[in-house]
Amino acid sequence: MKLFKLQCLKFLWTLKPPSRPFHGHPRLLVSDVHSQYESIRQGKQEIPKYFNFASDVLDKWSEIEKAGKRPSNPAFWWINGKGEEVKWSFQELGFLSRKVANVLTKECGLQKGDRLIVILPRIPEWWLVNVACMRAGIVLIPGVSQLSAKDILYRLQASKAKCIITTDKLAPAVDSVAPECQFLKTKLMVSKGSREGWLNFTELYRNQAADHSCVKTRIQDPMIIFFTSGTTGSPKMTQHSQGSLGFRPLLSERYWLDLTPSGMIWNTADTGWILTSIASVFDPWAFGSCIFIHNLPQAESSVILNTLCRFPVDVLVGAPTLFRMLVQNDLSNYKFMNLKYCMSGGEPLNPEVMEQWKSQTGLDIHEVYGQTETGIICSVFKGMKIKPGSMGKAAPLYDVQIIDKSANILPPGQQGEIAVRSKPIRPLGFFSEYVDNPKKTAESQRGDFYVTGDRGTVDEDGYFQFIGRDDDIIISSGYRIGPFEVESALIEHPAVVETAVVSSPDPLRGEVVKAFVVLSPDFSSSDLKSLTRDLQEHVKKTTAPYKYPRKVEFVQELPKTVTGKIKRNELRNKEWGR
Repeated sequence: MKLFKLQCLKFLWTLKPPSRPFHGHPRLLVSDVHSQYESIRQGKQEIPKYFNFASDVLDKWSEIEKAGKRPSNPAFWWINGKGEEVKWSFQELGFLSRKVANVLTKECGLQKGDRLIVILPRIPEWWLVNVACMRAGIVLIPGVSQLSAKDILYRLQASKAKCIITTDKLAPAVDSVAPECQFLKTKLMVSKGSREGWLNFTELYRNQAADHSCVKTRIQDPMIIFFTSGTTGSPKMTQHSQGSLGFRPLLSERYWLDLTPSGMIWNTADTGWILTSIASVFDPWAFGSCIFIHNLPQAESSVILNTLCRFPVDVLVGAPTLFRMLVQNDLSNYKFMNLKYCMSGGEPLNPEVMEQWKSQTGLDIHEVYGQTETGIICSVFKGMKIKPGSMGKAAPLYDVQIIDKSANILPPGQQGEIAVRSKPIRPLGFFSEYVDNPKKTAESQRGDFYVTGDRGTVDEDGYFQFIGRDDDIIISSGYRIGPFEVESALIEHPAVVETAVVSSPDPLRGEVVKAFVVLSPDFSSSDLKSLTRDLQEHVKKTTAPYKYPRKVEFVQELPKTVTGKIKRNELRNKEWGR
């Protein structure tokens, strides 16, 4: 714990907080929750041994709300665009999440440390499950709703999850693989209907008592596992703790969001991303803010723009794809009700999009940069000068540097790998490990640094700029896609002898998946347009649809090294005109 205290002292106070106050709102409301942590920030005491976000943060806001010290702003506000609406106060969130915690522990028999997979779209139940797992000490594993049966099978087997919660749409996919998952004991379905072998989530939690007692959790106890794609092999299980996700925002304060109890944030990311956990659960609720959610089954620019005009959202967070899509509209036709602050993350945002948005709305787009393993690494904070093409300065708690292959720190302006110092003190916001994969965990270290796998530069003012991936990961519309997963799906098709998958530039998505395919002689005379569509549909059915190759090029052979390894960097450089 002394190391954590030194970490806070060394890195947190090297950055000055924004000079701008909390929108003129009394900061006392936030300090009611944060004051108990102020002595930790000042180094007068160590980080506590025990911590639980539900009892130590959410329930504190519930008490403040009950005492009439918090604005009438809801804690959670959900709409679906079809007239349905859900609003919860912190007290209501506590009441309902305790009922769900009882479902998980009493009806499903889950205990502290057990793992639960949740694959739900942006519906209120997803947030209830999140908080209920915190209360029960159950390790949550979120997944995007586009996962295929094969994806679900891998996640169930790798995680040894005892329970899965999903919708009636994905239930058949789960049933098709469940016999191969020996650890899976309970299946919960969020649906108005019923299905054999499944418990109805809604009916169960509505009939439960709300007298659940929150378990005692250590600050290092696992809380969430995210599956994150790699360049080779299957997705890795990236484990975060109560401290790395829940306690971190209490120490790093308001740097990247600068929210207040009267604020309202709308993050459009998928529920399977860490960005949703950070920007739609932990950080806003640490400040007693309202989390606004639109179900958004499809991202339509008119729906998003009209929603911003009808609801008092003051902070908007989205992938660059969102803003690229929105600026294609005549924004002068829309008058936003309360929007003041826009943030983009997941991949670099084109400077021209930032200029178009600014010229039409008068609002800047603040970039953030991070990873599943680390959360937010860099950000353009409020009040900070915006440099086009820059992703801002290092976040609190992180000592970010540009290093070379020998872990030497490079001077400003010199290109190298973006890295975060992790020794001798491991930053509080870091993942704990890649579960069951000590080799990959060790490989993420180089000298005293965690290496991100991204290349970049830093200027004299401490602003970082992203250059590109140092490996083969494809980031399309914010989704991280490993080439191995797509190649494995393609190679199952009888027409494919060999394939290599790389990123390719795209004006809307930033980059998309492109597959170079060597055909089997039996298919050499096939209609290539028809075969392309066939391959694309095959990938959609084999793995998550968002991973399918939007571009396909048929080639006679693939470039390889003398040892037979495919030279993806050569193909990628060709695509990007390097």
